[in-house]
Amino acid sequence: QIPGVNRTLFIITLEKCFLALRAMDCVDILSQILRMSAVNYLQPDVVGSLPSDLQEDVFRNLSTVFKDLYDRTSANTQKALYGWMKEILQKPYNRSASWVSAENLWILGRYMVHLPLEEILKISLSEIRLFISYDNATKQLDTVYDITPELAQAFLDRINSSGFDVRNTSTVYRLGLLVCFYDDMEQMDAAVARALLHQMIKCNQLKGFQVKVQKLKSQLLNIAMQNQTLNDTLGSLSDAVVGLTSGQLESLSPEAVHNAIATLNQVSGWAKSQVMILSSKYLSYGKVLSFYNVSQMGALVTGISTESFYRMNPKELSQVIRGTTSQYSSDLSPAQQQGILRKVITNYIQGAFFREISLSDLWKENGYNSSMMKEKELRSSQALYLYELLLNFTFPISTGQLLKGVTCQLIENMGTASFLNHFKVFENNLHLLSPYQVNCLAWKFWKVSNVSIPPFFFLVLPIEYLEYISGPLCLPFVESLGKTEMDLLSPSFHKKETVLQKVQQSKFLFQNGSIADEYDVDLLGNLICHLPPAFLHGRMSLKAMATALHQFKLCRQLSHEQKTEIKYKLLELYGSPLNWTAETTLDVGPFIAQLSKGELNVLAEKVYCLGTRAPSSDEIIKLAEANVYWSAQELKCMDAGTFDKNVELLGTVSGFNNSQLMALKEKAKQVWGSLLGWKSYHIVSLGRIALALTENEIEELDLHSIDTISVLSQQAEWTLAQARSILQSFLEDSGQTMSTLKSFDLVGLGAILCALNSTEIMSIRTAEFSAAVARIGLLLCSTPVLRQFKKITESVFGTATSWNGSVLQEIGTIAGGLIEDELKAFDKNLMPYFQPTAIRSIPAEIFQALSPEQIANLGPENAAMVTESQREHLSASQLQSLQLALDGARTNSPEAPTTQLTCAVSPHLSCTILV
Repeated sequence: QIPGVNRTLFIITLEKCFLALRAMDCVDILSQILRMSAVNYLQPDVVGSLPSDLQEDVFRNLSTVFKDLYDRTSANTQKALYGWMKEILQKPYNRSASWVSAENLWILGRYMVHLPLEEILKISLSEIRLFISYDNATKQLDTVYDITPELAQAFLDRINSSGFDVRNTSTVYRLGLLVCFYDDMEQMDAAVARALLHQMIKCNQLKGFQVKVQKLKSQLLNIAMQNQTLNDTLGSLSDAVVGLTSGQLESLSPEAVHNAIATLNQVSGWAKSQVMILSSKYLSYGKVLSFYNVSQMGALVTGISTESFYRMNPKELSQVIRGTTSQYSSDLSPAQQQGILRKVITNYIQGAFFREISLSDLWKENGYNSSMMKEKELRSSQALYLYELLLNFTFPISTGQLLKGVTCQLIENMGTASFLNHFKVFENNLHLLSPYQVNCLAWKFWKVSNVSIPPFFFLVLPIEYLEYISGPLCLPFVESLGKTEMDLLSPSFHKKETVLQKVQQSKFLFQNGSIADEYDVDLLGNLICHLPPAFLHGRMSLKAMATALHQFKLCRQLSHEQKTEIKYKLLELYGSPLNWTAETTLDVGPFIAQLSKGELNVLAEKVYCLGTRAPSSDEIIKLAEANVYWSAQELKCMDAGTFDKNVELLGTVSGFNNSQLMALKEKAKQVWGSLLGWKSYHIVSLGRIALALTENEIEELDLHSIDTISVLSQQAEWTLAQARSILQSFLEDSGQTMSTLKSFDLVGLGAILCALNSTEIMSIRTAEFSAAVARIGLLLCSTPVLRQFKKITESVFGTATSWNGSVLQEIGTIAGGLIEDELKAFDKNLMPYFQPTAIRSIPAEIFQALSPEQIANLGPENAAMVTESQREHLSASQLQSLQLALDGARTNSPEAPTTQLTCAVSPHLSCTILV
């Protein structure tokens, strides 16, 4: 597990094993090393050193290893491995004959997609016929996810010429992913079209060319429906039904949907509006909402209304969330989840559903035990409460998400032996812990361990402790940091900068102070994501860059400046885009977006807009977010069919300005008619386009359904006036008042709740508010609204000054509504339990009431959320305390050790500290 060792083992085995041991043993060793470690050791230059004089059985076994690892290798490495296999396979053949026999195609496996077009056209017809006759040929062709249309059509032509009729349905079933590029449409029979559509359900696995696939499905759909109604053919259209417009789906009879449910429930890629229509049709066919009927719906279950879930028999509903439908639980809206939870006994709730249970509901239930919690997802507020309830803040330290509830007090009270025995549990679950908890672990380790401390802990201790890391200690320190996520451990920008400076300045890490090769990249690990642009520009070699590219793709968040430097390194490594191969383009991946317009035009065919013209469906699907470049006038020119088919996609474009949104709204009115006639699925499909609706237009809509409101509330850009119109329309259309709203209504209203006035807030029933309070605590409302929410929160959890850590975690931003005296009254040990968003929500003039001791105990994450406005109101002593909190310091910090500690270089590296 030490960086660089596996790479060295691989290289040494490759260079020396075949000379010293049985070749089959060497294949086994190479296989184990590659399977257990990063396959990016297989760079093209390394592939060039693979032996080419292997015995047939050894070659077959080694090529099988490479076939199994295909998806984990870069495109250039795949091309190089194809070249190595070709060199060996073509040896028995003379130059005039094609070496691509049926058997060799089978040996190549997925590497067959790297055959050049001219090589495919030379394949003997008898060999291609023999290959397609293999029963396993279909399995192989089902895995060619990266085949191009040109190569696929070349294979189809050879297959057709070899005596297999590609219009015969039995042949169609043998073609695997080649069917995705079928192009012989003339005089096609409807039965063949349906067979092709059935096979094309697997085409969503292709790594590209989805626009071509959708176009082909659309053409086949028209053929399959010839002389028949959509009701008659629905069950035989496979996943091409996803291409049907809302109007076509609306025309279906409930009986047709009922009869086709076995097909429809296997289809993925539905739009929300489509799911709403089909679910409604299915359930309207005399269906009682039972466990059996719901379990037949597959992904369509997400179209069941919140009210319908709420009216369902509790026992049946319990079966639903524990049965196969549970796999779709994350696709349900928060309102739907809340509607289900209000009817189900808490003890029956599993997995992701459990995290939606309110803290107040947990208080009411009995019968929990720690083993029950291992498979459940928990919020921090739930974990804090349950840890105290189940384990009384004692041992054993639990595994699973209950670890989120481990307090610093518990960690500090652990005996030395107990802490060190349990430390492995913490170390393996760092991703579940907050920066504050990790900081507590670091201090505890520093205090009790007279041997060593995990190096990554220095990232959460105060900056001055980094001075203990010097000389030979830098290596284990960097190795340890490379295996962790810096952002998860420390939110302090200043501290991360200090660490990175230390890494860059270390003479013990890099030859000549630069990243020279792949071994340096191995050493850096995740740290490479944080290196500044100047370092990447001047101190990373091209040899290292080839390996680093794989690591850069895994980075969560690179700055624009970092991406720009990476682009320049790639241009230096691969040369001008004019000379890039398809494999290089694939390997560059997301960094293609950094190329200039001129460079991009070299890689892709330029799309000219000659004057003002209408966007086509193909262009809209291809462009995705780049649809922002259509002018408002061009969007107005779109024809009705194109808009109806692509409205949901257009509604996801985040960059549309007001004039573009206005043009699309007007197009919707033109296509769908009067606002009074719009159905819920119309409104839901609009996405961001709905932001262009005026208050008067909103009042014309039918907004009786909380599921419609739940989708509208996901937009964060509503004006106060628009939000008020949505709220009033919902109340009027649903015949409700604020006092009759249920918890799922409150959850569905989401950000619209920020438009409530004080009278409306105080009208909310306490029981319903308590069930929804965790969701309401995610909202970024104004201070007056938060203050009113705080008042009703007190009726649930008691007066503000009595709140504990789990309550503060539960209510989130509502704590931003505390007044000065309430905030001052909180014990300093409760400060880390304020949610970070709550800290930002506290007005500056209230925040300044915190004592220096309270501020010092905010914890690193909360301290990092303090706004500039809040800082400006703080005194010198308060600012000093804030810096202590940011730095992870403790007011009662233990003294640093005064003896030399030993260095354990083991699978879990530890640092020696010379004092």
